[in-house]
Amino acid sequence: MAKANRVGWIKAALLFAAFFFVVFRFATLESLFPSILVRRGIMVERVPLWMTAWQHVYLVVISSAMSVAVAVALGVITFFPFAREFRDLFIELSNLGETFPSVAIIALTVPMLGYGFWPVLLALFIYGILPVLRNTITGIENVDPSVLDSARGMGMGQVETILRVALPLALPVIVAGIRTSVIINIGAATIGATVGAGGFGIPIISGIRSNDMALVLRGSIPVALLAVSADSLFALAEDAVSRGS
Repeated sequence: MAKANRVGWIKAALLFAAFFFVVFRFATLESLFPSILVRRGIMVERVPLWMTAWQHVYLVVISSAMSVAVAVALGVITFFPFAREFRDLFIELSNLGETFPSVAIIALTVPMLGYGFWPVLLALFIYGILPVLRNTITGIENVDPSVLDSARGMGMGQVETILRVALPLALPVIVAGIRTSVIINIGAATIGATVGAGGFGIPIISGIRSNDMALVLRGSIPVALLAVSADSLFALAEDAVSRGS
Protein backbone atom coordinates (compact mmCIF):
# COMPACT_ATOMS: atom_id res chain seq x y z
CA MET A 1 0.00 0.00 0.00
CA ALA A 2 2.80 2.40 0.90
CA LYS A 3 4.59 1.64 -2.37
CA ALA A 4 1.41 2.21 -4.40
CA ASN A 5 0.84 5.48 -2.56
CA ARG A 6 4.41 6.59 -3.27
CA VAL A 7 3.99 5.74 -6.95
CA GLY A 8 0.78 7.75 -6.99
CA TRP A 9 2.50 10.82 -5.55
CA ILE A 10 5.35 10.51 -8.03
CA LYS A 11 2.87 10.24 -10.90
CA ALA A 12 0.95 13.32 -9.71
CA ALA A 13 4.18 15.30 -9.27
CA LEU A 14 5.38 14.40 -12.77
CA LEU A 15 2.06 15.34 -14.32
CA PHE A 16 1.98 18.71 -12.59
CA ALA A 17 5.62 19.27 -13.57
CA ALA A 18 4.68 18.55 -17.19
CA PHE A 19 1.76 20.99 -16.93
CA PHE A 20 3.94 23.82 -15.58
CA PHE A 21 6.64 23.06 -18.15
CA VAL A 22 4.14 23.35 -21.00
CA VAL A 23 2.67 26.57 -19.57
CA PHE A 24 5.97 28.34 -19.01
CA ARG A 25 8.16 26.69 -21.65
CA PHE A 26 5.87 26.00 -24.57
CA ALA A 27 8.42 27.62 -26.85
CA THR A 28 10.72 24.70 -26.06
CA LEU A 29 8.10 22.27 -27.36
CA GLU A 30 7.69 24.40 -30.47
CA SER A 31 11.41 24.09 -31.14
CA LEU A 32 11.35 20.32 -30.57
CA PHE A 33 8.35 19.70 -32.83
CA PRO A 34 8.49 22.47 -35.45
CA SER A 35 6.45 20.54 -38.01
CA ILE A 36 3.47 20.40 -35.63
CA LEU A 37 3.73 23.33 -33.26
CA VAL A 38 5.04 26.22 -35.35
CA ARG A 39 2.19 28.66 -35.86
CA ARG A 40 1.18 29.27 -39.44
CA GLY A 41 -2.18 30.99 -39.07
CA ILE A 42 -2.89 34.68 -39.35
CA MET A 43 -4.12 34.92 -35.74
CA VAL A 44 -1.53 36.15 -33.27
CA GLU A 45 -1.99 35.24 -29.61
CA ARG A 46 -1.87 38.36 -27.46
CA VAL A 47 -2.25 36.72 -24.03
CA PRO A 48 0.73 34.84 -22.55
CA LEU A 49 0.08 31.17 -21.84
CA TRP A 50 0.81 31.55 -18.13
CA MET A 51 -1.92 34.20 -17.91
CA THR A 52 -4.47 31.98 -19.63
CA ALA A 53 -3.46 29.22 -17.23
CA TRP A 54 -4.12 31.49 -14.25
CA GLN A 55 -7.49 32.56 -15.65
CA HIS A 56 -8.48 28.94 -16.29
CA VAL A 57 -7.40 27.61 -12.90
CA TYR A 58 -9.01 30.55 -11.09
CA LEU A 59 -12.34 29.92 -12.82
CA VAL A 60 -12.24 26.21 -12.03
CA VAL A 61 -11.21 26.64 -8.40
CA ILE A 62 -13.83 29.29 -7.57
CA SER A 63 -16.69 27.56 -9.39
CA SER A 64 -15.79 24.13 -8.00
CA ALA A 65 -15.52 25.45 -4.44
CA MET A 66 -18.97 27.01 -4.77
CA SER A 67 -20.41 23.81 -6.24
CA VAL A 68 -18.95 21.65 -3.47
CA ALA A 69 -20.16 23.94 -0.69
CA VAL A 70 -23.72 24.13 -2.04
CA ALA A 71 -23.97 20.46 -3.08
CA VAL A 72 -22.68 19.05 0.21
CA ALA A 73 -24.95 21.38 2.18
CA LEU A 74 -27.99 20.37 0.13
CA GLY A 75 -27.06 16.70 0.35
CA VAL A 76 -26.77 16.85 4.13
CA ILE A 77 -29.98 18.86 4.54
CA THR A 78 -32.02 16.17 2.77
CA PHE A 79 -31.39 13.80 5.68
CA PHE A 80 -33.11 16.04 8.20
CA PRO A 81 -36.81 15.32 8.74
CA PHE A 82 -37.96 18.77 7.62
CA ALA A 83 -36.28 18.43 4.21
CA ARG A 84 -36.59 14.75 3.28
CA GLU A 85 -39.28 15.51 0.70
CA PHE A 86 -36.84 17.84 -1.11
CA ARG A 87 -34.34 15.05 -1.85
CA ASP A 88 -35.79 14.09 -5.24
CA LEU A 89 -36.40 17.76 -6.11
CA PHE A 90 -32.76 18.68 -5.48
CA ILE A 91 -31.54 15.80 -7.62
CA GLU A 92 -33.96 16.62 -10.43
CA LEU A 93 -32.90 20.27 -10.44
CA SER A 94 -29.22 19.35 -10.49
CA ASN A 95 -29.89 16.84 -13.28
CA LEU A 96 -31.58 19.61 -15.26
CA GLY A 97 -28.58 21.86 -14.75
CA GLU A 98 -26.25 19.09 -15.91
CA THR A 99 -28.21 18.35 -19.10
CA PHE A 100 -28.60 22.03 -20.01
CA PRO A 101 -25.69 22.96 -22.33
CA SER A 102 -23.13 25.21 -20.66
CA VAL A 103 -23.02 27.33 -23.81
CA ALA A 104 -26.75 27.93 -23.46
CA ILE A 105 -26.37 28.92 -19.80
CA ILE A 106 -23.67 31.41 -20.75
CA ALA A 107 -25.75 32.79 -23.63
CA LEU A 108 -28.79 33.28 -21.38
CA THR A 109 -26.85 34.95 -18.57
CA VAL A 110 -24.67 37.29 -20.65
CA PRO A 111 -27.51 39.83 -21.11
CA MET A 112 -27.94 39.96 -17.32
CA LEU A 113 -24.35 39.57 -16.09
CA GLY A 114 -22.44 40.94 -19.05
CA TYR A 115 -19.39 39.51 -20.77
CA GLY A 116 -16.45 38.09 -18.88
CA PHE A 117 -16.04 36.17 -15.66
CA TRP A 118 -19.52 36.02 -14.11
CA PRO A 119 -21.64 34.17 -16.70
CA VAL A 120 -18.95 31.49 -17.06
CA LEU A 121 -18.65 31.18 -13.29
CA LEU A 122 -22.40 30.63 -13.03
CA ALA A 123 -22.38 28.00 -15.79
CA LEU A 124 -19.50 26.06 -14.21
CA PHE A 125 -21.09 26.35 -10.77
CA ILE A 126 -24.35 24.81 -12.03
CA TYR A 127 -22.49 22.11 -13.96
CA GLY A 128 -20.40 21.12 -10.97
CA ILE A 129 -23.24 20.58 -8.50
CA LEU A 130 -24.73 17.28 -9.69
CA PRO A 131 -21.79 14.87 -9.18
CA VAL A 132 -21.12 16.18 -5.66
CA LEU A 133 -24.79 16.30 -4.63
CA ARG A 134 -25.50 12.83 -5.95
CA ASN A 135 -22.44 11.33 -4.25
CA THR A 136 -23.16 13.13 -0.98
CA ILE A 137 -26.66 11.66 -0.82
CA THR A 138 -25.49 8.21 -1.95
CA GLY A 139 -22.57 8.18 0.46
CA ILE A 140 -24.68 9.07 3.49
CA GLU A 141 -27.44 6.64 2.47
CA ASN A 142 -24.93 3.79 2.27
CA VAL A 143 -23.53 4.29 5.78
CA ASP A 144 -24.16 1.18 7.87
CA PRO A 145 -27.40 1.76 9.84
CA SER A 146 -25.96 -0.06 12.83
CA VAL A 147 -23.21 2.57 13.08
CA LEU A 148 -25.81 5.33 13.13
CA ASP A 149 -27.85 3.43 15.73
CA SER A 150 -24.74 3.12 17.89
CA ALA A 151 -24.17 6.88 17.62
CA ARG A 152 -27.73 7.57 18.70
CA GLY A 153 -27.33 5.06 21.52
CA MET A 154 -24.38 7.12 22.75
CA GLY A 155 -26.67 10.12 23.07
CA MET A 156 -25.99 11.88 19.79
CA GLY A 157 -28.82 13.87 18.25
CA GLN A 158 -29.86 13.89 14.59
CA VAL A 159 -27.56 16.75 13.59
CA GLU A 160 -24.58 15.40 15.50
CA THR A 161 -25.05 11.89 14.09
CA ILE A 162 -25.08 13.14 10.51
CA LEU A 163 -22.23 15.63 10.84
CA ARG A 164 -19.90 13.66 13.11
CA VAL A 165 -20.60 10.09 12.00
CA ALA A 166 -22.42 9.76 8.66
CA LEU A 167 -20.66 12.58 6.82
CA PRO A 168 -17.08 11.46 7.65
CA LEU A 169 -17.92 7.87 6.68
CA ALA A 170 -19.39 9.11 3.39
CA LEU A 171 -16.33 11.26 2.64
CA PRO A 172 -14.66 8.82 0.17
CA VAL A 173 -17.79 8.80 -1.98
CA ILE A 174 -18.10 12.59 -1.72
CA VAL A 175 -14.47 13.07 -2.77
CA ALA A 176 -15.15 10.85 -5.80
CA GLY A 177 -17.99 13.20 -6.73
CA ILE A 178 -15.76 16.25 -6.27
CA ARG A 179 -13.16 14.59 -8.48
CA THR A 180 -15.70 14.14 -11.27
CA SER A 181 -17.02 17.68 -10.85
CA VAL A 182 -13.60 19.32 -11.05
CA ILE A 183 -12.57 17.33 -14.14
CA ILE A 184 -15.81 18.32 -15.89
CA ASN A 185 -15.23 21.97 -15.07
CA ILE A 186 -11.63 21.93 -16.29
CA GLY A 187 -12.85 20.94 -19.73
CA ALA A 188 -15.96 23.12 -19.73
CA ALA A 189 -14.02 26.23 -18.68
CA THR A 190 -12.49 26.46 -22.16
CA ILE A 191 -15.86 27.79 -23.37
CA GLY A 192 -15.32 30.88 -21.22
CA ALA A 193 -13.08 32.41 -23.87
CA THR A 194 -16.10 32.89 -26.12
CA VAL A 195 -17.42 35.63 -23.81
CA GLY A 196 -14.13 37.15 -22.70
CA ALA A 197 -13.50 35.12 -19.53
CA GLY A 198 -10.07 34.02 -20.72
CA GLY A 199 -8.54 30.63 -20.04
CA PHE A 200 -7.09 28.02 -22.33
CA GLY A 201 -10.02 28.50 -24.68
CA ILE A 202 -8.30 31.64 -26.05
CA PRO A 203 -5.62 29.83 -28.12
CA ILE A 204 -8.02 26.99 -28.96
CA ILE A 205 -10.65 29.32 -30.43
CA SER A 206 -8.00 31.45 -32.15
CA GLY A 207 -6.55 28.31 -33.72
CA ILE A 208 -9.94 27.09 -34.92
CA ARG A 209 -10.75 30.48 -36.47
CA SER A 210 -7.42 30.66 -38.27
CA ASN A 211 -7.17 26.94 -39.07
CA ASP A 212 -3.94 26.88 -37.04
CA MET A 213 -3.37 23.53 -35.35
CA ALA A 214 -0.41 24.90 -33.37
CA LEU A 215 -2.65 27.39 -31.54
CA VAL A 216 -5.25 24.69 -30.87
CA LEU A 217 -2.58 22.47 -29.32
CA ARG A 218 -1.25 25.44 -27.34
CA GLY A 219 -4.54 25.45 -25.44
CA SER A 220 -5.59 21.81 -25.57
CA ILE A 221 -2.32 20.27 -24.35
CA PRO A 222 -2.29 22.26 -21.06
CA VAL A 223 -6.01 21.56 -20.51
CA ALA A 224 -5.45 17.83 -20.93
CA LEU A 225 -2.43 17.87 -18.61
CA LEU A 226 -4.31 19.92 -16.01
CA ALA A 227 -7.26 17.50 -16.07
CA VAL A 228 -5.05 14.43 -15.77
CA SER A 229 -2.97 16.06 -13.02
CA ALA A 230 -6.06 17.03 -11.02
CA ASP A 231 -7.50 13.55 -11.49
CA SER A 232 -4.34 11.93 -10.13
CA LEU A 233 -4.32 14.28 -7.13
CA PHE A 234 -7.96 13.58 -6.31
CA ALA A 235 -7.30 9.85 -6.70
CA LEU A 236 -4.70 10.18 -3.94
CA ALA A 237 -7.12 12.18 -1.79
CA GLU A 238 -9.83 9.59 -2.36
CA ASP A 239 -7.46 6.81 -1.34
CA ALA A 240 -6.36 8.75 1.75
CA VAL A 241 -9.89 9.38 3.04
CA SER A 242 -10.86 5.77 2.25
CA ARG A 243 -8.05 4.51 4.44
CA GLY A 244 -8.86 7.11 7.07
CA SER A 245 -12.51 6.13 7.26
